[in-house]
Amino acid sequence: MDIILADNQDITRAGLMYVCNPMIGSGAQTAEDKTELLEMLKKQPEAVVVLDYTLFDINDADELEILNERFPKAWWVLFCVDLTCDFVRRIISVCPRVSVLLKESPLAEISECINYALHSRRYICQRMTELLLAPTSARAEEEVKLTPTETEILKDIALGMTTKEIAEKRFSSFHTVNTHRKNIFRKLGVNNVHEATKYALRAGLVDSAEYYI
Repeated sequence: MDIILADNQDITRAGLMYVCNPMIGSGAQTAEDKTELLEMLKKQPEAVVVLDYTLFDINDADELEILNERFPKAWWVLFCVDLTCDFVRRIISVCPRVSVLLKESPLAEISECINYALHSRRYICQRMTELLLAPTSARAEEEVKLTPTETEILKDIALGMTTKEIAEKRFSSFHTVNTHRKNIFRKLGVNNVHEATKYALRAGLVDSAEYYI
C-alpha cells in the first residue's frame, strides 16, 4: 500500500519518511498542496494519507468529509500539533477510515499508528484519547481572551499572511510566531486558517472590505 505525506513542513516530512519507508519497502510520496494530493489519490485510491490538517490547505471539516466520501478506500491519518475535541468527535463519527495522531506523540506511537493504517485499522493516540474521555464538566466554557500580541497575529493571519511573513514583520522567529499561532487556534477552538479568519471577521478584528481587497 502506498503512503502519501501531505505536510508542508520539510522537517516533519523527513521524519515521516524515516518512519514510513521501512514499512512499505519504497519511498513514501509527498503532496505539496491539495491539487497534487487529489491527483495522487486518483492514481492511488487506496493510499494511506498522512495529513497535517491544520497546516495543509484543507478548509474545514466539511471538506475533509467530502474527500473521505470521494476516496472511500483511502485511509487518513490526521497528524497535527493540536485538534479540538469537537472536531475529532465529528470526524471519527462520520469518517470510519480516519486515525488521529498528535505531533507530540512518541516515535513508537507514530510508527504504530501508521502501521495500523496500512492494515486498515483505526488508531487514536493516547493524548487525544485522554482529551476525548475527559469529563466535559472539567472544562467550563470561558470567554476567549487573546493577548494583544495574539490579537495582532490573528489579524495578520486573517489577512492572508504566512507564519514566515508575520515573523519577518514582527522581527520574531518563525518558532515564536508558530507558538502564538497554536495558542490562538487552541483558544478559539479552531483547527485551520479558514476557521480562524471567520472568527476574526465575526469579532470585527478585520474589516470585511480590507479582507476582500
